[in-house]
Amino acid sequence: MYIYKFGNIADKKAALRRLGVESGGIAIMAKKMELFYFYIKDLKTPAANILKQDALSIGAELAVPGGVILCEKPAYDCILIGSRKHMELLSRKELAQPFGLKAVAAELKKFLSLKIYPTKIMGVINANDDSFFAGSRFQESEAVERIEQMIEEGAELIDIGAVSSRPGAEPVSTSVELERIKPICDAIAAEKLFEKAIFSIDSYTPLVVEYALESGFILINDITGAANEEIIRLAVQYGAKLCIMHMKGTPQTMQNDPQYEDVMVEVDTFFQERIARCEAAGMKREDIILDVGIGFGKTLEHNLTLLRNLGHFRHFGCEVLIGASRKSMIDKIIPASTEERLPGTLAIHLKAVENGASIVRCHDVKEHYQALAVQEALA
Repeated sequence: MYIYKFGNIADKKAALRRLGVESGGIAIMAKKMELFYFYIKDLKTPAANILKQDALSIGAELAVPGGVILCEKPAYDCILIGSRKHMELLSRKELAQPFGLKAVAAELKKFLSLKIYPTKIMGVINANDDSFFAGSRFQESEAVERIEQMIEEGAELIDIGAVSSRPGAEPVSTSVELERIKPICDAIAAEKLFEKAIFSIDSYTPLVVEYALESGFILINDITGAANEEIIRLAVQYGAKLCIMHMKGTPQTMQNDPQYEDVMVEVDTFFQERIARCEAAGMKREDIILDVGIGFGKTLEHNLTLLRNLGHFRHFGCEVLIGASRKSMIDKIIPASTEERLPGTLAIHLKAVENGASIVRCHDVKEHYQALAVQEALA
């Protein structure tokens, strides 16, 4: 006899089938193999005591502070731990309980029914000369050549912008932004490159966005998170998808000592409000993409918290985009110039995909394609 410890099993049902488990038992056992951790913030103390007992009764667990049993405070933060099977049971069991546990049950049910999206690579083209990474800057003829190269290397989406959003970047007039982006849009339309990939316009300027949509672009990447109703209107009018990014402040102010009481709660609330605004204007939930905005008004710890818990934001039912390519957070972990940050970028993006991101926005398409292919083989 020999025993060895399994690592993560991505396809649990396939592993059970290979073992020869009978079909009736595969679904039951697979649910027991998937472990969940839920952080519950400000749970009412009576609810915490009830949930603790209900969790223990089925073999799950609720980690609570020491004062819960004595009801020393009206509410506590807790961590719920259990398998998929446990969570399914609790999502039904807590529907009959008071003190807000019905809402907990509803959230558990939502997380358990999330759709899995295939991973896609988004290449980055900057039609300006002041973006933070020089290797992403291209003019008209060079841009078209680079776009075709990115598609060949494995990019399914190409994100094109003409205004830098790096910390401290100065704003640019609409006329200058349009002047920079127009030749590339015209070339994409003329050569029908939109038949080879999905094109995204990285802008929050309505005139520029509309020009791109007229040229065959079908995704708007808005770093202001749909702050302008006109951007939402254009997305609806052209049937385009919209990526909503979270940013605290503006590119000029966002890194001036950003503060959050709880970065997860604040970003989640922001997405909830912006998604509601988009749906009220006529957008479908499946046409909305979410980006937590790594480096946009966040400290290193804020970025790390968001990356560790990225899967949380999938509860909205939207695709999640990650864009940490060559960003300064890498330099804060281990000193590295922009040109030296590819290894750190790959580490962040691979972990982000593991944690729920399905769109990876990057400068280095070929390297990401290889890394993601290897990661998938290891799953």
